[in-house]
Amino acid sequence: MKIINNYEEIQPQSFNGEHVKGVTGRVAIGAADGAPHFCMRIFTIKPDGFTPRHAHDWEHEILFHSGRGQVLQGGTWRDVSAGSIAFIPGNEEHQIRNNSNSELVFACLIPAGAPEL
Repeated sequence: MKIINNYEEIQPQSFNGEHVKGVTGRVAIGAADGAPHFCMRIFTIKPDGFTPRHAHDWEHEILFHSGRGQVLQGGTWRDVSAGSIAFIPGNEEHQIRNNSNSELVFACLIPAGAPEL
């Protein structure tokens, strides 16, 4: 069993570049913990930040924990906020952006075997 009292205790990895801006990712539960089926990651996106626009074989299940932002779905930006949930099927192009003045934080589940970060 693993219990983390606050996700901010987990070592972060920052992402910035041409296709990603202001994103911090943390592996909360993954292969190193002996999780055989899923990986839970926690992402924080700074104001005006964004994940890369991309698609891949595996699905995502996302719970937005705090803040506000948007998810790209079928070429249309959809608003999300604390409490919103998104399911992104495999091979669907997607992107998440923070269009607010505060951080956007979300938990993202992926299947084991996919890159954890």
